Amino acid sequence: METPAAVIVAIDGPSGTGKSSTSKAVAAQLGLDYLDTGAQYRAITWWMVNNGIDLTDPSAIAAVAGKAEIVSGTDPSAPTITVDGTDVAGPIRTTDVTSKVSAVSAVPEVRARITELQRSIASAARRGIVVEGRDIGTTVLPDADLKVFLTASPEARAARRSGELKGADVKATQQALVERDRADSSRKTSPLAKAGNAVEVDTTELTLQQVIECVVTLVEEKRASK
Repeated sequence: METPAAVIVAIDGPSGTGKSSTSKAVAAQLGLDYLDTGAQYRAITWWMVNNGIDLTDPSAIAAVAGKAEIVSGTDPSAPTITVDGTDVAGPIRTTDVTSKVSAVSAVPEVRARITELQRSIASAARRGIVVEGRDIGTTVLPDADLKVFLTASPEARAARRSGELKGADVKATQQALVERDRADSSRKTSPLAKAGNAVEVDTTELTLQQVIECVVTLVEEKRASK
């Protein structure tokens, strides 16, 4: 049987649209590697918090942008992330890190460092890869074979995210999501934006399984045309 063509798939969109769940499931189903780029920004933020860096000072952040060693595992069934050899998969999901990641990721030196890391991982993926984030199709991998932009209403996204956060206040969660979107969409370096040639999928009324099936179909069509 002929081996399917390797494809690079970029999945972008704001928080709560189902990016991670969709990306992991699509990668697992199609035998592709998987990379959660948001986890890398969370990891570098976690390192800075732990090392007492002043996160209100962009120059202080820039000065240490290259210090942490971040290693991302690309197995979609068990993605891992370590900082200087420490497993940080749990700690990077705390509200403390979440509230600070936009400030850190807005610093150009941080984005340059992490973008370089992301490109090297994608180029090493022999069987193809699904890369999810906020600027993958526009900045990190502008030549990706397939670009998907997931959207959903703020209400749907807040309900999903507060469900993930086990009983978090939906209104507060929605406010935090809107604030994060504003910060990520308005930053000067690599803002959250839909690539011109991306396929937009509104997940508001769709189940996770429907979103996965939709993206799998898009990937299979792209593979067949290669």
